[in-house]
Amino acid sequence: MQTIDFFDPALLNKYNINGPRYTSYPTALEFNSDVSDATLLTAAQTSPAQNLSLYVHIPFCHSLCYYCGCNKVVTRHAEKADRYLDYLSKEITLRAAAFGHYNVSQLHLGGGSPSFLSPDQHRRLMALLRDAFTFSEEAECSIEIDPRTVDTDYISELAAIGYRRISIGVQDTDFNVQQAINRIQSTSHIAGLVEHAREVGFASVNLDLIYGLPHQTEETFKTTLAAVKAMDPERVSLFSYAHLPERFAAQRKIKEQWLPSAELKLALMKQAMSTLSEVGYELIGMDHFAKADDELAIAQRSGTLHRNFQGYTTRGDLDLLGLGVSSISAVYNMYGQNPKTLNDYYAALDEPANLTTKGVLLNRDDMLRRQVIMELMCNLNLAIRDIESEWDIDFNAYFADAISALDPFIDDGLVSITAQHIKVAPKARLLIRIISMSFDAYLAKQVHQRRYSRVI
Repeated sequence: MQTIDFFDPALLNKYNINGPRYTSYPTALEFNSDVSDATLLTAAQTSPAQNLSLYVHIPFCHSLCYYCGCNKVVTRHAEKADRYLDYLSKEITLRAAAFGHYNVSQLHLGGGSPSFLSPDQHRRLMALLRDAFTFSEEAECSIEIDPRTVDTDYISELAAIGYRRISIGVQDTDFNVQQAINRIQSTSHIAGLVEHAREVGFASVNLDLIYGLPHQTEETFKTTLAAVKAMDPERVSLFSYAHLPERFAAQRKIKEQWLPSAELKLALMKQAMSTLSEVGYELIGMDHFAKADDELAIAQRSGTLHRNFQGYTTRGDLDLLGLGVSSISAVYNMYGQNPKTLNDYYAALDEPANLTTKGVLLNRDDMLRRQVIMELMCNLNLAIRDIESEWDIDFNAYFADAISALDPFIDDGLVSITAQHIKVAPKARLLIRIISMSFDAYLAKQVHQRRYSRVI
C-alpha cells in the first residue's frame, strides 16, 4: 500500500498558484497560425517514430454539464453525427496519405461524448480507421462514455467492435451535487456498466472523479469514494474543478457560494487521495490513480512514464494524430490543431483548405525544455548527465535561470539538486506543475498565468 505524505497546508497554499498542466510544451496558449498541413506532413516524414496514437474527437453531448470546459456541441439530433462522420471520412483519407507508413498502436475516442454515436455509427467509424491505417495486432483501443446514455447492450457492442479500455464519468454520486452541475445519474446503473464491461472483455475501467464541485462535503464525498471502491476500477482520475466562468459560459450557472472553501477543497483532495491509497491504488503523476499491477503504476516505478494531450501514458515512442474538430496532433517537432468549430472544420474539408489552423513548430530549445519538463512531470527525477550528453550542453549554464528559480522549493525541502540529478520529493508531487514552470521559457513573460487553473 502506497502512503501519501500530505505536507503542511501552508506550503500548499504558498504554491497554489495558476499554472499549466503540461500536457504539452510549449502549451496550447503559444499556438499560432504559422503552421499548416505542410508543416504536419514534414513532421511526419522526418519523425523517427514508427508507431502512431490516434485520437478522434466526438464533440456531441445529449445535455450540458455545467462544470465542463471541453469542446462540445449539445444536441438531441442523432443525425448530426452522420454528417460529422462524413467529414471525418474525408479527413481520415487526407491524413492516411501522410501517415500511412506508421503502425497504429493506440486509438482513443474522447469528447464531448463518444457514446453519442450509435453502435452502427461506431462500426462505421472503426471501419473507416482500419481501412485507412495499419493497426498493429496489439493496438489498444479506448473510449470515454457518458453512463447516462448507454446500457449493457451498448457496452457489449463496443467490446465487439474492439474496445478494451473504457473511461466512465462519475464525478460525484451525491444528488445535490449532481443537480447543481446538471448531471443526474444512477450509481447502481454505473456499477452495472462496470461489471458488464468486465464480463464482455474490457481489460481496464477508469472512473473520473472531480473534487471542488458545488455542495460537496467530506461526508457526501465519502459516499462517492465508497461507491468507487465497491466498483473496483483499474484506474481512477481525480480532477480539481477549475471555476472559470469568464471562459466557460455554462459555469456561470454554478453560484460561487455553492462552491467549497479553499480549506474544504483541500480536505476533499486529501480525503480522496488517502482513501484511494488505503485500498491499494498508487498515485500516478499528479491526478491519476492505478492499481499496483497496472501498466501505468509499473511505468512510474521504472521511470518510464510519459505524458501527452491525453494525459499519462506508457508509450513515449508514439506520435499523436488528432482527428476531428478541435483535435490536436503532436508529431515529432510540431503541434497542430484542427478548426475549433464544426462550421470551420466542415468548410476546411469542403474547399479543401488548410485543416491545420493553429499550432507551433518547436525549435531546439523547445524540444530540450519539453524533455526536461516531461521528465519532471512524469518521474519526479531528472538525470542531468543524460540531458547534457544527449543535447551537448552544460546543464547548469544553460538552465542557470531555471535552477535559480528552484531555490524556494529547495529551501522548503521539496526539491534537491546534485551534480547528477534534480529530484522532486514525493511530498511535492501535487506541486509538480509549479516546480516544472521554472523551466518554462514562455512563462518568464508572466502573460498567460491568469489563464491557467490553480493547482489545488
